[in-house]
Amino acid sequence: MPRTARKKSSECMYHIMSRSISEVDLFKCDEDKEYYLRLLKRYKEMYHCKIYAYVLMNNHVHIFIDPCGYDISSFMRCLSSAYVAYFNKKYKRHGHLFQGRFASSIVNNDTYCLTLSAYIHNNPKDLPGYACREEEYKYSSYGIYTGFREDTEGIIDVDFILGYFGGDNETARVKYKMFTESMKENGVIKEVDENIMKSYIENEYISGKSYIVRDREPEKVMSKISELMEEEVSELELSLRRKHSRKTSKIRAFATYVLRVLCGYTYKDICKYIGNITISGITSLTNKGFLLIKENMIFRNLFNSLIHGLSVYQ
Repeated sequence: MPRTARKKSSECMYHIMSRSISEVDLFKCDEDKEYYLRLLKRYKEMYHCKIYAYVLMNNHVHIFIDPCGYDISSFMRCLSSAYVAYFNKKYKRHGHLFQGRFASSIVNNDTYCLTLSAYIHNNPKDLPGYACREEEYKYSSYGIYTGFREDTEGIIDVDFILGYFGGDNETARVKYKMFTESMKENGVIKEVDENIMKSYIENEYISGKSYIVRDREPEKVMSKISELMEEEVSELELSLRRKHSRKTSKIRAFATYVLRVLCGYTYKDICKYIGNITISGITSLTNKGFLLIKENMIFRNLFNSLIHGLSVYQ
C-alpha cells in the first residue's frame, strides 16, 4: 500500500521525531550525539532555520523546528543522510539506520507550542539517574532554558518560548521550569506522544508562523543581487558561469548558495542553470558559499539584505 504523501506548507513549525531501526541504537556513545548536534547546527545555519527544542535519546530524537520556509523534507534528508554516512563508516556497517521516514506533526497554536517543549524536555525522565534531574541531561536543550548550562553548541533559540513567560531572564526561566515539571504527569503530554506516533502514517501539516520565501525565481534573485552589488545582471550571470576565474570565485559560490537556499533549487537544478558543471562541483560551491557568508561580513550583509527583501511575515 503506498504511503500518504507528506503535506507541506512554507509557513509551518514542526515537531520532528526520527528513530532508528529496532535492532540498532541511533547513538552508541556520547561522541555520536555530539556529532549529530554539530550536524544539526550546520544545517540549521546553512538553511537559516530556528530550533526551539531538542532531545537526543539512545534510539530516537525529537526536534521542535521552525524551518522559516525551507522545505522540511530537504532539511531532514540532509541531516539524516550526513549522520548515516558518519555512523555507517564509523561502525563499518551498511544499509538503513532510520526507521522509515521521519515523523512530523504541526505546531499550530500556543498551547501545543508550550506543551511540545515540555514534552521534549521531559523525555530524559525515563533515563537512569535523570528522574527529577532532566535539566542535567547534556543532550537536551532543557538545561539551556533553565540556565543550568550554556548553549555551547549554539543551536537553540530560547527567546520564542521564554517570551511566553516574560522574556529571557531569571524569572522567566524559573517559571518555565515550574511549567515543564508540572506537565510531567499531564494527560496532554500523552496526547502529544500519541500524535507524533500517529504522524508516522499521516504526516499532515497546516499553517504555522513567519517564514522566508524559498521559491523565488532565479532571475529575480539575480537581479536583486546585481542591484545590491551595483553590477549589471549580465555581468553577474557571466561570473556565475566562469569556471576558473579567481576574480569571480566568491561571487560564483555566493550565487550558487543563494540558488540552493532561497530559490529552492536542487543540486541538479543548479547544474542545469549554470551549465558545464557536475553535481559534486555544485555541492562544493554551495558549501563555499555557506562558509563565505559565515566568515565574510560583506557577503553576510548581502545575504541578510536578500532575506529581508524576500521574507514574508504572518
